[in-house]
Amino acid sequence: MNYTVATDVLKQDIILARLIEQIGECRLNQVQQTGDLLDCLCRAIIYQQLSGKAAAAIHHRFLELYTDSFTFSHILNTPDDVLRSVGISRPKISYLKDLAQRFEELPSLDDLQTIDDESIIKCLTTVKGIGRWTVQMLLIFRLHRWDVLPVDDLGIRAAIRNVYSLTDLPNKQTVEQLGQPWKPYRTIACWYLWQSLENA
Repeated sequence: MNYTVATDVLKQDIILARLIEQIGECRLNQVQQTGDLLDCLCRAIIYQQLSGKAAAAIHHRFLELYTDSFTFSHILNTPDDVLRSVGISRPKISYLKDLAQRFEELPSLDDLQTIDDESIIKCLTTVKGIGRWTVQMLLIFRLHRWDVLPVDDLGIRAAIRNVYSLTDLPNKQTVEQLGQPWKPYRTIACWYLWQSLENA
């Protein structure tokens, strides 16, 4: 996947241009997720408010419960104490069960490919425990949408504070305003901002 068109536009922001020079080629395509909608949303719920390492371990143990077949009905039929035993918190168990209960009403991944970002957010946030940020991660890492700006993401806000030399964490409005010139490639800008934290 070639991100040159996107980075050429983003380089009009002098600070981002410097970041792009430092980090080099965008490798967002190398961290794209696979799997169907159920798999992606379960993963997103499990990963909420956890470090990547802890979340990955819990997610792995969760999937091991379903080595034969992974469907919404299997999740519904899994006793809560079994889900607790792999490290999933009680609130997240209720989110996973709500997702499983309503899964048949949700559009498929193929259907989502034809729907705009805001409509997808509206549709999927009706599921308990799935907020705007969670759907935005799906848009970025599974649906490969190029113009997503998760203003609630702490990593993005911390990276902006660092690279733009702000005294405090920027609020949502500041992130939104700053990101206006990055359209329609705000996802790519976010990838560079996340990378800047890793490099730091």
